[in-house]
Amino acid sequence: MSTVPAFLNEEPNPPSRGVVAMLCLIIGESAIFSLFIAAYVYYMGRSLSGPTPSILVPPVFNTVCLLSSSFTIIFAEKAIEHGHMKRFAILWAITMALGIEFLAGTAIEWRELIFHDHLTISTNLFGTTFYSLVGLHATHVIMGMIMLSVVMIFTLMGRIHQSHAERIKVLAMYWHFVDWVWVAVFTTVYLIGR
Repeated sequence: MSTVPAFLNEEPNPPSRGVVAMLCLIIGESAIFSLFIAAYVYYMGRSLSGPTPSILVPPVFNTVCLLSSSFTIIFAEKAIEHGHMKRFAILWAITMALGIEFLAGTAIEWRELIFHDHLTISTNLFGTTFYSLVGLHATHVIMGMIMLSVVMIFTLMGRIHQSHAERIKVLAMYWHFVDWVWVAVFTTVYLIGR
């Protein structure tokens, strides 16, 4: 009588195509962000004229809001997995509100930099790399907000159910990526680069 370990008798459970596709997207987007961060670091301090990075005020409140949205979306994922649709909708809406606040804070920061400090994308190397890197991230947040909004609309129409938990998980992976890539951008631009 041969003894076969139990795990060898189990059917393999590969990840879903959605999870694999999202992981591939995240890997590709990580490479793009790495290039933009490397360019920012490479050109740091090479501007021949002002303004310089010293004008930047770290957007701490915006950062707290964006990173908090990772937690609310986790709780939303758990809610839909357990079929608590009302809780899911509330947590999803909170996630969206935190994302909107982050984008509004970014817009206010840019308005101040453009009209008060006269920093535009064509002012100097700092302006070019700053708006390119932070703008790339903001574009990803906007894309995430569009996807979150579509889910919210379908939720309010009663078209999202517990059976969609796997799809929500895939979308949440993207949102976590956007949230946590901000940590790298924030550290590079507002902490190291100043």
